[in-house]
Amino acid sequence: MADIQLVFGTYAADKPTETVRQFKPFLTYLSKELTTVLGEPVSIKMHIAPSYDEGINDLVEGHVDFSRFGPASYVTAKAGNPNIEIIAMESEKGSKTFKGVIATHKDSDISNLASLAGHRFAFGDPLSTIGRYLAQSYLIEHGVYGKDLKDYAFLGRHDRVGAAVGSKEFDAGALKIGTFDKLVAKNVPIKILFDFDNVTKPWIAKSELDPVVLNAMRKVFLDAHDPKVLKNVAKSGFLMGEDSDYAPIRAAIQNSANFD
Repeated sequence: MADIQLVFGTYAADKPTETVRQFKPFLTYLSKELTTVLGEPVSIKMHIAPSYDEGINDLVEGHVDFSRFGPASYVTAKAGNPNIEIIAMESEKGSKTFKGVIATHKDSDISNLASLAGHRFAFGDPLSTIGRYLAQSYLIEHGVYGKDLKDYAFLGRHDRVGAAVGSKEFDAGALKIGTFDKLVAKNVPIKILFDFDNVTKPWIAKSELDPVVLNAMRKVFLDAHDPKVLKNVAKSGFLMGEDSDYAPIRAAIQNSANFD
């Protein structure tokens, strides 16, 4: 029998070496379990796109077989190809949500989102759920638009945002709670001004993936409970996911269109 060769696609939200280290244990486990479930050898290669845009495009056009995206990237990809399918969503202690934060310098006297007017703000990637869409949506809800800020920029990765706020290059910035915690552990002087819910990441199959392989993948994802395998990906395992789980993200993307 011919081996089944799958390509896993993602983008470097952190350093590419970190991305490989993060996914390798789970992908190794996945190929082993799929081999058992399907009864034929399954190998998985990793393809890391240099940008969110290219990572999304790889899945939309079927250059990769499955991907792990942030929610906004999933919404964008689904608009580009409505036939892509959620394999499973990552669980956050049994929940489908986790926190994003807007952080300020530890010594900052900024006390709420409305008082960010006249200050410098660091966003992440222009296609980032937390780093752009949700952050802009919440700023708008508190009366702060792009024109009200002294300056703002898109710095790309979450760690760069936190570091730039810690060095006072920017007065505030949006990043995921996990990166915030890592930076604080490294003594970067930042604190939380505001936190908000984000939806956990979906793992998504390309539109033409063989349904037999897709169903086998879904089974392996939902049955995965080994902490060693899951620790860098989805500590609490996976949950069934539906397109409707991402409705709040679609709304934030639409809202953020009014930011500039």
